[in-house]
Amino acid sequence: MKYHELNTIKKKQGNRVGRGIAAGQGKTAGRGTKGQKSRTGSSAKPGFAGGQNPLMQKLPKLPGFTSHRTPAENITTGQLEQFTGTVDANVLAQAGVISNPFVTVKLIVKGDLTKKFTVKLPAASQTAIAAIEAAGGTFEKTARLSRPQTSDKQAAKNKSSKK
Repeated sequence: MKYHELNTIKKKQGNRVGRGIAAGQGKTAGRGTKGQKSRTGSSAKPGFAGGQNPLMQKLPKLPGFTSHRTPAENITTGQLEQFTGTVDANVLAQAGVISNPFVTVKLIVKGDLTKKFTVKLPAASQTAIAAIEAAGGTFEKTARLSRPQTSDKQAAKNKSSKK
């Protein structure tokens, strides 16, 4: 083997910071002059804002903050009078009482019940359940209907589950 046939790996040498003014990164070593960040061992935790309330704690307190939770749509016992038999989210959505069958629906008392119903909804007040049972009906608590996944979402979900 000859000298010119050697397989060497060229490595770039790192800067030797703080080794004099002529070295390029000397004196302050690119850290500026004084202050918390110029000191060794200083590392403020993520989100630290120098003692004032960090942004992620401040946001919910700002005026105009809105929750992204969708509120339950309320229906009243008086609105049930127009139906017969079993009442669930699909029946209410078809009648236009609620926006769609995939929202959380809560039954509350307002108006009288004279008919016998089987009510299958995610939520109801205690007095509404008592009113249904007093009229001879029953209440079943069901889970909120989840939206059917579109083909794009299913493909993405299947793709991620195979990994």
